[in-house]
Amino acid sequence: MITTAFRSLPKSIGTALACSLAVAVAGCGGIPTNRSLDSVHQPVVEQVNYTLDVASGPGGLSYPEQSRVANWFQSMNLRYGDRIAVDDPLRSESTRAAVEAIAGRYGIMVSGDAPVTSGYVNAGNVRIVVSRSKAFVPGCPNWSATSDANPNNATSTNFGCSVNSNLASMIANPEHLIKGAQSQSDTVVMSSTKAIDAYRSATPTGTGGLTAQSTQSGK
Repeated sequence: MITTAFRSLPKSIGTALACSLAVAVAGCGGIPTNRSLDSVHQPVVEQVNYTLDVASGPGGLSYPEQSRVANWFQSMNLRYGDRIAVDDPLRSESTRAAVEAIAGRYGIMVSGDAPVTSGYVNAGNVRIVVSRSKAFVPGCPNWSATSDANPNNATSTNFGCSVNSNLASMIANPEHLIKGAQSQSDTVVMSSTKAIDAYRSATPTGTGGLTAQSTQSGK
């Protein structure tokens, strides 16, 4: 009888009634629809640019301005993954060298090109840009599918939230979620194996035999 009634109704109304009946029978609301093993909850990387305008001259940054930059970097709590750029209309090497010296205290190199920021750099000023990225997974946790019925044999709506959220919170440089590190990996690996190579290539200490030494001299 129910099937006959549904066939006599328009398709859209019959589908809606069928879904309502399925939900009512299950006693809950929401049915998962993701039939793959790929999580629909993926990390999102968001980047924010922080800027500081300082006065510059022919000789680069004065000591008071260098102190301002150092204090700003300290208040920003610079860390691995941050990128520093210098937006200098004059492209002064002295100014760039001063910023690189301060950034080097945190182990961060100055990028070649500065990102586009709002406003203009006034004459006689230099804009220092700190780009910081963060990763998060929107919509997690997601327990919207509370139905016991699973006619689609689908994965849970919360599938992937735990793994991807932990990955987004633990990764040191969130930009590596978009593209992997491409900087100095080979050099770091070669440097780390120098001690091992030196140990393996060293001549064994017993190769030349034992050293003869008299016990009569008392020396």
